[in-house]
Amino acid sequence: MTIIVFVGSLLLAMAMGIPIAFSLLASGVALMWHLDLFDAQILAQNVIGGADSFPLLAVPFFMLAGEIMNVGGLSKRIVDFALALVGHIKGGLGYVTILAGCLLSALSGSAVADAAALTALLLPMMVKAGHDKARAGGLIAATGVIGPVIPPSIGLVIFGVAANVSISKLFLAAIVPGLLIGAALWLTWAWLVRKEKIVPPPRQSGAEIFTAFRKALWALMLPFIILVGLRMGVFTPTEAAVVAAVYALFVSTVIYRELTWGDLYRVFVGAAKTSAIVMFLIAAAMVSAWLITVADLPSKVVSLLQPFMGNQILLMIAIMILVMIVGTAMDMTPTILILTPVLMPIVKAAGIDPVYFGVLFIINNSIGLVTPPVGTVLNVVAGVGKMKMDDVTRGVVPFMIAEFVVMFLMVLFPWLVIWPARFFGG
Repeated sequence: MTIIVFVGSLLLAMAMGIPIAFSLLASGVALMWHLDLFDAQILAQNVIGGADSFPLLAVPFFMLAGEIMNVGGLSKRIVDFALALVGHIKGGLGYVTILAGCLLSALSGSAVADAAALTALLLPMMVKAGHDKARAGGLIAATGVIGPVIPPSIGLVIFGVAANVSISKLFLAAIVPGLLIGAALWLTWAWLVRKEKIVPPPRQSGAEIFTAFRKALWALMLPFIILVGLRMGVFTPTEAAVVAAVYALFVSTVIYRELTWGDLYRVFVGAAKTSAIVMFLIAAAMVSAWLITVADLPSKVVSLLQPFMGNQILLMIAIMILVMIVGTAMDMTPTILILTPVLMPIVKAAGIDPVYFGVLFIINNSIGLVTPPVGTVLNVVAGVGKMKMDDVTRGVVPFMIAEFVVMFLMVLFPWLVIWPARFFGG
């Protein structure tokens, strides 16, 4: 009955069109009434406590860094460098999209920011070259999924805080899985364009490639600085977010000089608005997280998953399917905040590595950003690219399938995540 009250009130509030943060508060209040624990003071304390977290400071700073990179010219130079490297290959603009997406993922950590930048920069070029607009938009949307996987990642920060798992270990463990997703998109694109008769642009000379690299060098140094700093223990993930924002600001204003004072105000306001939305979501979800613990919902879910508890792979498959279903109807952040306190006790009871689970959980939630009907990234690509939502959805299907295949391969072969995590994490 407790599960029905919580899930039913949440779904009812969402069906009524209430914003997800307020729906979470409403479901929390309903659960408090059901448990005869309603107290406005407890409600307020959990909301305030939910946002009062030092590691969560990484969220607004990474968002600010992403905004600065898009406006300050870092994203454009990354795309130009990728174009110089692989633009001449058959279907080269698709490979440019994937390569640029992986590089941008190591800068911003936001699927929405990466998808918006890639759509604005590359979609017109791909359409002009003769590529199908729906397929090109689908590839860009699927590439945006890599953003929350390759560190730095806002999703991994939120999961790390909610699950009390080392964010540094999550960052280092997610590098190879993110690159594997990029490789799967590369192979899928190669298969889809093998019969196209589009003439690629001419191969650029070594001097032109070096010039593009030199222009992008300041942008390319940022992921190196962050990963080395985390690996060597120079700074925490929260401090890494500050380093990323300050570095991007310095490069955009002093080196590239593309960020004006007027742009700076707009960038700060945009980052503040987005951060406020995410932080309020987190604060509201902490009410439900506290009540989930009080109501002992994890033990009830454990009883439902009891047939799978003896086999880690079967249990992970069941959990991944559950997250896939939830991801079709809910955005990434609320899914992480709602499911993490429910699933983590199950994961620990089954003896599954929390870092391994966290990486797969975030990958699944990231793919959920391109699964209809919600598909936040699909909406971004459709809006920026002036496309119909149906066309983007049609174009993303083969790439989405490839990403799910990679995810389930990591479930079947956990060493794909665990071995690289041990290598990078020491």
